[in-house]
Amino acid sequence: MSISVTDQAHIWHPLTQHKTSSTPLPIVRAEGAVLYGENGEEYIDGIASWYTAMYGHCNPYIIEKVTAQMKTLDQITFTGFTHQAATILAQKLITILPDNQQKLFFNDNGSTAVEAGIKMALQYHHNKGAKRNTLIAFEEGFHGDTFGAMSVSGLSVYNGAFEDFFLHVERIPVPQEDNLEEVLQKLETIVETHACAGFIYEPLVQGAAGMKMHSALGLEEILKRCKEHDVITIADEVMTGFGKTGKHFASLYLETYPDIICLSKSLTAGLVPMSLTTCTQEIFDAFLDDTISKGFFHAHTYSANPIACAAAIAGIELLTSSEMQDNIDRIYKKHTAFAKAIKTHSKALNVRVKGVIFALELDTKMERYGSLRNQLYTHFMSRGIALRPLGNTIYILPPFVTSDAQLDAIYTAIEEALDVF
Repeated sequence: MSISVTDQAHIWHPLTQHKTSSTPLPIVRAEGAVLYGENGEEYIDGIASWYTAMYGHCNPYIIEKVTAQMKTLDQITFTGFTHQAATILAQKLITILPDNQQKLFFNDNGSTAVEAGIKMALQYHHNKGAKRNTLIAFEEGFHGDTFGAMSVSGLSVYNGAFEDFFLHVERIPVPQEDNLEEVLQKLETIVETHACAGFIYEPLVQGAAGMKMHSALGLEEILKRCKEHDVITIADEVMTGFGKTGKHFASLYLETYPDIICLSKSLTAGLVPMSLTTCTQEIFDAFLDDTISKGFFHAHTYSANPIACAAAIAGIELLTSSEMQDNIDRIYKKHTAFAKAIKTHSKALNVRVKGVIFALELDTKMERYGSLRNQLYTHFMSRGIALRPLGNTIYILPPFVTSDAQLDAIYTAIEEALDVF
């Protein structure tokens, strides 16, 4: 029985309305920046499979390291036990994180990394005898699909059926050059009128909102105000982390570092699921007490899975290599040149680049998952380019190993789309 027939019989896909969607495309293998279909089709993976396979699919170095780990220790409960892969990962990660980060808590995926971060912020105040029940978040943010993560997300297209069950969240606009005073005033009003526990944000780039970018100076001011009011700051770097914005982490563009950071996606180089919630020593210390209930009683069966840790160690070693840093710089320069060339096109709006992230708005109205957007998606796939437009937002976030020729093919497909749609 073919892949598609079995899939149609039994599988429920994410972000899919199965009554109206087309049949999912079978992919049988991947290598570098290319996906291969069952009939020999080739597709350049222009979004690194949702920003995970940043060092290329089936990277030989990562496979070698993970294979070695599989022969030694596959899985172990992380409550009451520890292991070398977790401690090596901790050492390597601490050296590249913002220097206020000292502790690592292991989770399963991006949503659960955010869930843990939210719970840390709420319990931090609870342990200190303060009842703070309000979270602050950006408008149009996206932080995941578990309930806490949904609560702080602002994209109601995903969350409409569940809003009556959310945590209490107050929202502020993302800061831009022309609205900073308005944003800061709204923040002050929220802090003065609510018992605010934490502020969660995607630093500099809001991924699911359409790679919307905001002001580093404005975010800096927001973080300073939060610090003044003892509002725990939570940076969701699930998308932005590990080199995508040009620095190892987007938070490194700022002087004020977050109290908590959420990491996943390219943490394990697209090989296996895992996530981390990191925090400062101050956050960790608030959970130290002779009273057992003040500990952080939160756990996942596969926390710190040794195989996932091995993938993450190999990923960090690649990220910090001169070869990969040169690739990041090369892609940034290619994106910048393309942005300069395309920004005068009558259909290209708000052309922007941050690190290896390129985005623009197509000057055509379309729903986020509507028929016209689907035609745009089909346009790219028919040209051997795997991109997933977010409504009329076309973006590229390619593996670091994507070649110049592959990038040029992506750019050409986008230029064609601007002329057609």
